[in-house]
Amino acid sequence: MREQTIIKLEIEAATAENTAAFGDIIGRDAPVEPVSVDFYKGAVRMSYPTRFTSEHPVEMTLAQMTRRPGEVRYLERHFQHTQAFLPLGGKPFVAVMAPPSEGELPDLEQVRAFRFDGSAGFALHLGTWHEFPFAIEDDTDIVVVLSSQTGYDLKGKDPTTEEAHGPDLDKKDIVARTGHVFRFELTE
Repeated sequence: MREQTIIKLEIEAATAENTAAFGDIIGRDAPVEPVSVDFYKGAVRMSYPTRFTSEHPVEMTLAQMTRRPGEVRYLERHFQHTQAFLPLGGKPFVAVMAPPSEGELPDLEQVRAFRFDGSAGFALHLGTWHEFPFAIEDDTDIVVVLSSQTGYDLKGKDPTTEEAHGPDLDKKDIVARTGHVFRFELTE
């Protein structure tokens, strides 16, 4: 087995500015102006904080999460849809991401960890490398908006490497491929 180099990540508070290379904030603090819906005399205001695209049917799933260690072994990206994570109940979560890249692997020097406070969700840009979000508190629920193709691609994972590939998904074992593992401290 290859020796592992631990790369410590500091968790940053997610803002529209520091997450712009990875995707878009979905919430009141998104940098877009809401507009009134004519029928409700200004009581309903709509904004368009992100564009969601998908080449396949879209599914809304509910991820019921408990805390797990702050360790990232796998990073994945999607080619055919802009996956989104929407927290329920105001519970915070951590997302580990790297910007989209042309190569077979993410730029490991650009991997960052962001703490979302539970008041907003996040939509990934096409190709953004990421690990599934980490719960900061047990019983954290997140709505995940994703392409139906992702499930097919995940079911086809390699039994030896546990990597998964398909038309939409590219999930890589970063530890096996590079000898690096990312770690961070999950604190409330």
